Amino acid sequence: MIGAVLFDLDDTLFDHRHCARTALAGVRALHPAFGALDPDGFERSHADILETLHLEVLAGRLELDAARVERFRRLYRAAGIEAGDELSARTALVYRDGYLGARAEVRGAAALLAAVRDYAKVVVVSNNLLAEQQAKLRDCQLDRHVDVLVVSEEVGISKPDPRIFVVALERAGVEAREAVMVGDSWANDVEGARAAGIRPVWFNRDGQTPPDPSVEVIESLEPTEAVLRTILGTGTRPTRPAERSI
Repeated sequence: MIGAVLFDLDDTLFDHRHCARTALAGVRALHPAFGALDPDGFERSHADILETLHLEVLAGRLELDAARVERFRRLYRAAGIEAGDELSARTALVYRDGYLGARAEVRGAAALLAAVRDYAKVVVVSNNLLAEQQAKLRDCQLDRHVDVLVVSEEVGISKPDPRIFVVALERAGVEAREAVMVGDSWANDVEGARAAGIRPVWFNRDGQTPPDPSVEVIESLEPTEAVLRTILGTGTRPTRPAERSI
């Protein structure tokens, strides 16, 4: 019997990719050097810079606002432009406004979480800042479906370290054998969960070849019932709704 389903947040329940692409469209319009770049290459450069600086923020080596400005200084540099503080900061604000305005769930997320809660607790496990992830859940109205939220900033541990999954299990009041982890990152979500003794389900939105074919895969969060069967297995019966603790 599954007592808790653990979910990653960004690009599993919350559509970070959509938000970033929408925001970058506004950024590209700010400077001719950006507009001349290949859109896919521009997006990849931004994603690479974001990931590098994100790790610095999580490690406490860089303040969030400074990281946002530095991200666009580096993005301008990748386009052959040496941008000063003012231009980099203004670009960061344009991106942030676009990102916030585009916030949305991954299609089917709310319906899936609501269905899961008929069977088990819903636990979100995420590498990020607590306030940022709380806002995403709230803005997308996903928070009402979440029982436990575990964020790396709060606990001082990041995926794929199995200890963050242990914290999630303890807060949910379940053993590893009673849990499932659903996430889009093979390294963080699949390997991290397996290291903690939790059965993983890989959310493979892009139809990639699984590194290990023994791991169960979903390519969409819809249709709800089919995804639910993959996560929980067939023949399950609803239990009482879990108490919320987020």
